[in-house]
Amino acid sequence: MSLRALRPIIFVLMTIIGGSATAQQRPFDFGLIGDMPYTKAQEQEYQRVLDALNATELAFVAHIGDFQFDATPYNRNPSLASTPCVDESYDAIYKSFQTIRHAFILTPGDNDWSDCAPLNTKKVDPLQLLAKIRSTFYPEGKSLGQKPIPVVSQSADATFSKFRENLRWTVGGVLFVTIHTVGDNDNFGRTPEMDAEHLERKAANIAWLKQAFAEAKASNSLGLVILTQANPGFESVWPIAAKTRYFLRFIPRGQPLPKRDLAFGDYLQTLADELENYDKPVAYLHGDTHLFRIDKPLYSRKTNRLFENFTRVETFGWPDTHWVRVTVDQKDPQLFRFNAEIVPGNIVNRRAK
Repeated sequence: MSLRALRPIIFVLMTIIGGSATAQQRPFDFGLIGDMPYTKAQEQEYQRVLDALNATELAFVAHIGDFQFDATPYNRNPSLASTPCVDESYDAIYKSFQTIRHAFILTPGDNDWSDCAPLNTKKVDPLQLLAKIRSTFYPEGKSLGQKPIPVVSQSADATFSKFRENLRWTVGGVLFVTIHTVGDNDNFGRTPEMDAEHLERKAANIAWLKQAFAEAKASNSLGLVILTQANPGFESVWPIAAKTRYFLRFIPRGQPLPKRDLAFGDYLQTLADELENYDKPVAYLHGDTHLFRIDKPLYSRKTNRLFENFTRVETFGWPDTHWVRVTVDQKDPQLFRFNAEIVPGNIVNRRAK
């Protein structure tokens, strides 16, 4: 076939390829929620959040864990919340996730399995609950939601076959990854069985995190988004000068700064090590401590200065029931913008006046 005869075909192919590339580079939004619903009152507020998400054009919605009340406070006042850690709770939250008209991603939290052991009303095994979460919320090769998107699971690697919850996917040239860390010290320091679970999951998480950075480099991703439940305690590994500036208003000068050994040190070291050789934007999205914030809390060990390309966002959580809109704009040098989306029906201060 002559070049002249091929030109119309080439034109059509280039148009399709060009159109696809243009579509991929369009800005898009996704929604971030977590640490909800806890109480019966918050269940109603949570429904308003879901309604707001469904009324918004979003590429996907992510819930970064703790979708039920902690068993310990529930024991003190069972009338406050629906019973956590039982089949009815998991069935109800799964059905609520499936009402989302977008793709839906979950990464588990401590309330969802590791903190369930103290439940008085029924004897439960946290490790069995973890297995239930993995089998319920992680269909093979795709997300939840009414418009599921394809995802890659760490379980595809035979070495990490049980870790179905660690996911990776790409939207608009940006790589997204979930890492299964949980609050309350990542399930470490409780029993020998729990410590073994923690260590095995930590090894899988660190391997998955390293692989995410390697994939972001290999695919020339515009940036990387890490979604996880636990607040890893960035402040615990800050340089002394940053710690002093932070705590000076609360602790008299000359007094020792607080120090606590946490189970997240290896995660923070891995993050810092990877960022020493990665200069594109990285967003770290988590929940756990229920304090909405946007900051840059990770420091380089080489310079003792913060990584300018690393941004932490903690989403709203009980008792505040709102969501965060994350905008990915490929033309913005920072790549990510974050906006607190306050749900009108869940505003409390206005009602209190």
